[in-house]
Amino acid sequence: MKATMAMGIGAANGTFRTDWEDHSWNRKTMLPLLYTYFHVTLQPPRHHQLIVCSSSVSDGAKGSGTTARGRRLLKIREDKRRREYERLHNYPAWAKVLENACKDDAELRALLGDSIGNPELMRKRVEERVRQKGRDFRKSKTGSVLAFKVSFRDFNPLDSYIWFEFFGSLSDRDVDLFGSVIQSWYVMGRLGAFNSTNLQLANSSMEYNPLYDVDKGFKVMPSSFHEISDIEFQDNWGRVWVDLGTADYFAVDVLLNCLTVLSSEYIGIQQIVFGGQRIGDWEEGMTNAEYGYKYFKI
Repeated sequence: MKATMAMGIGAANGTFRTDWEDHSWNRKTMLPLLYTYFHVTLQPPRHHQLIVCSSSVSDGAKGSGTTARGRRLLKIREDKRRREYERLHNYPAWAKVLENACKDDAELRALLGDSIGNPELMRKRVEERVRQKGRDFRKSKTGSVLAFKVSFRDFNPLDSYIWFEFFGSLSDRDVDLFGSVIQSWYVMGRLGAFNSTNLQLANSSMEYNPLYDVDKGFKVMPSSFHEISDIEFQDNWGRVWVDLGTADYFAVDVLLNCLTVLSSEYIGIQQIVFGGQRIGDWEEGMTNAEYGYKYFKI
């Protein structure tokens, strides 16, 4: 709409007048106005259009229509779909069995942890667990209810092997336990513990306060071990070389008493052989861990 308003002096009475013309309505209005003369032009409303332009760094480059973050998310989704496809089509059957077993086995679930979904890592963790603690996950008592056999084959207390046959191959934990027992036995023998000439309290009654003659204990002839080798293991066999020195056979009784409880509670032993050069299927010189060789350093 466009309107023009003009002012002038009226001819009839000498006052000002206002002429209002509305070109869109074709009307003309006369309005009286005092002391002021002005000319006003009203313009119709204008419509504005906002145009936003964007340009790339290079005029010749074409936009991909995606952002860097969008491309990263797309790649993550594609990798996830690929892993899911491989898990369903190329996933080993044994890995699926382990995953299903984790639902009901808290120890196995804790063992696998974040390796679930990665068959190679799952395999390594299970192998490490078996190597350290044995194959039975739920075994609470690892000993044997059967007593082991004891035999002697030309046993020379100054230069002989003692052989041990177990019910199965020992885990690393079993090797440490058995080795610690033999090591303790040797340390006691080295310190003269197995001296039958000084057993003052063995046949004494504890009903009354017994007397111990320290001078007699000090003057007896020393009795101690001389040497012992590291303990070797091949599959279910183990052996240790000993030189009992001046220790009495009483040391053998102490060892057998100790191994009796060890076998019934922790590590099942089938037999113990004192003496002999080669027992069972022992292969001399075989020290490859892949074939079941282990050792405990005394």
